[in-house]
Amino acid sequence: MDQLPTPYLSVDVDVLDRNLARMAAFAAARGVALRPHAKTHKCLQIARRQLDAGAVGLTAATVAEAEVFSAGGCTDLFIAYPLWIDQAKGARLRAVAERATVAVGVDSADGAQALARHAGDGIEVLVEVDSGHHRSGVQPAEAGTVALAAARAGLRVRGVFTFPGHGYAAIGAGHDVAAQESAALHAAAAAVRAAGLDVAVVSGGSTPTARYTDTAALGEIRPGVYALGDAQQWELGSCEREDVALTAVATVVSRAAGHVILDAGGKALGADRAAWNTGHGRLPDLPEARLTAQSEHHTTVVVPAGVPLPELGSRVRVMPNHVCAAVNLADELVAVSGGRVVEVWPVAARGANT
Repeated sequence: MDQLPTPYLSVDVDVLDRNLARMAAFAAARGVALRPHAKTHKCLQIARRQLDAGAVGLTAATVAEAEVFSAGGCTDLFIAYPLWIDQAKGARLRAVAERATVAVGVDSADGAQALARHAGDGIEVLVEVDSGHHRSGVQPAEAGTVALAAARAGLRVRGVFTFPGHGYAAIGAGHDVAAQESAALHAAAAAVRAAGLDVAVVSGGSTPTARYTDTAALGEIRPGVYALGDAQQWELGSCEREDVALTAVATVVSRAAGHVILDAGGKALGADRAAWNTGHGRLPDLPEARLTAQSEHHTTVVVPAGVPLPELGSRVRVMPNHVCAAVNLADELVAVSGGRVVEVWPVAARGANT
């Protein structure tokens, strides 16, 4: 590992497999299906591990991600976003549907009609509802209207879903956000049934809210970050420091009183920083340190008085704040077990953003 040029992203396979097994066991014990969000890792090797561990399929963010994962052997995909489908994207979706069962999100009658017109009736849909994140999705009471429009356009309505993304808004928010998610999905499912349609799937969940899942309301969860972990999840309390499987390996390139400079900046770590984050990432082996400033290729690490500074030329591990953003900047992940490199995994869906 010391011969690899820095910065690079490293995945501890033993920690990864432990994380996958823990979430799979959690879902199985509560009788809910696990459909991990693959935008976190964009990697076929990790996707196969998730499926082997018991996931029913994968969640994707884009048609391009669905293309990559279906070509890689995943046969059940849900694009959890209300797409706007034109002729070209419809042709791509039809091609994916020849290799896998595909569902997509809808939150309008117009969107459902465009999907049916350009992608055909081989695509299933779930109606997205807003459970408090206020991004996309209809109000729960309107879910029946959108579902009925989709059915009349010739699409099979699988059920309803939401993304409780406001679970990332503040430390300790997960419990209350999961309760909002449950209430919204319960109301949305009732609205779809009142419109005369079946609801086979009620889908939600994120890594910060997964542990609070109301299994009386949800039948499927879609966490993503749980597989690899990151500094945000550690600081949110959604995982422990030892649960973070992905770190960036960086070199100390400058050293002065109280701080060092690393050769990994925003182009390696990603630039995400929530208001409650304590810095631009964390050092798992030096938890007292704070990453106080970040440029494109460098990060400043301030070390408290009395704590030894890393040596010039030494290598340190950095937890990115947001692992999904960091992975999308990398061509490959260096898989490590027992401190030794075992494989190099391509980030197969890197840049698959269309």
